[in-house]
Amino acid sequence: MSVIPKIEAFANDLTEIRRDFHAHPELGFEEVRTSGIVAERLRSYGVDEVHEGLGGTGVVAVIKGKGGGNRRVGLRADMDALPIEEATGVPYASTNPGRMHACGHDGHTTMLLGAARYLADTRDFDGTAVLIFQPAEEGLGGARRMIAEGLFEKFPCDEIYGMHNDPNMEPGQVRVTPGPAMAGAMFFDITVKGKGSHAAMPHQSRDPIVIGTALVQQVQSVVSRNTPPTKPIVLSVTKFNAGSAYNVVPDSATIAGTIRYFHDDVCDMAEARLRELCDGMARAYGVEITVDLRNIFDVLINDPDLSAAYVDAASGVVGADNSALSEDQATGSEDFADMLRVIPGAYCWVGHAGNVPLHNPGFVLDDAILPVGASIYARIIETRLPKTTA
Repeated sequence: MSVIPKIEAFANDLTEIRRDFHAHPELGFEEVRTSGIVAERLRSYGVDEVHEGLGGTGVVAVIKGKGGGNRRVGLRADMDALPIEEATGVPYASTNPGRMHACGHDGHTTMLLGAARYLADTRDFDGTAVLIFQPAEEGLGGARRMIAEGLFEKFPCDEIYGMHNDPNMEPGQVRVTPGPAMAGAMFFDITVKGKGSHAAMPHQSRDPIVIGTALVQQVQSVVSRNTPPTKPIVLSVTKFNAGSAYNVVPDSATIAGTIRYFHDDVCDMAEARLRELCDGMARAYGVEITVDLRNIFDVLINDPDLSAAYVDAASGVVGADNSALSEDQATGSEDFADMLRVIPGAYCWVGHAGNVPLHNPGFVLDDAILPVGASIYARIIETRLPKTTA
């Protein structure tokens, strides 16, 4: 492995920064402390411009290369934490109850700060690096808000790159999937409005629990019986809430979940079938069932050529044997997909030590990944904006 020496020299600083972020996690659009530290660090590194407040708590930095040039390459990192109670027991564990960096966004932010420090110092490239510190990736639409508030009009980019840690991969491995790489996602909320009664006289009710549980079983047929086997989709019911007493049949029940997909036509079919099943169940039982479906993430689609360029740049850091294109698709979702709908680019996964998965209260990010990720970010700028020699 060949981490950039200048970045390796301040690896301990990166660890300190990351652990501070980890100890003070903030949820989406609440990253006031985090974004303030990001902006302060960027100014101390001597970047050309620092812009705060885009997308609420987003930060954008601009670094110009020594050689001038008109091309602009974007790098993006997310900053928000998750509503999880931490159970790692590490000395720098979350001090904010019910909040935790269980997805490693503290690491992503730190890696991009490391790249910023190096690029501002060396500027060994032609053109401009645009560094985007994004709020609210975890299902709250941070990328969409930044875009809606003029991100790429104010800071145009010719191409853009993102990154995520992965404890399921071997340390130092880098993988990029060209084309559709991560699933799009819809969230749904269903309300069954029945008729309550005394639990001893259920015949006087229109029991929303019976109706709701039948509906949960029926929605599984969307995947097993309505979806082409060659077009994967996941439909998961994740919440079912009803009732408040042992002796009362409740008036209503609520059901919630998610649809993950790689093909828009399959998603449209699943949405239509979910509505049809709810309408049919409502008629069959004589109740009202309402459905709220909303798109949260687009399918993340990596540009094939820029995916190859990302792998090549990463190979200079982790070695050619550890950096490769992959055919693996992830059913998880990522709102960097919204940026890739506007600007061509690619998103990579970087492996690190650990055996606890993401979004788990016991997840621990391996700090050894910090100079690796920072070096990859820096190398993609230097390789995509090569300095012209006279």
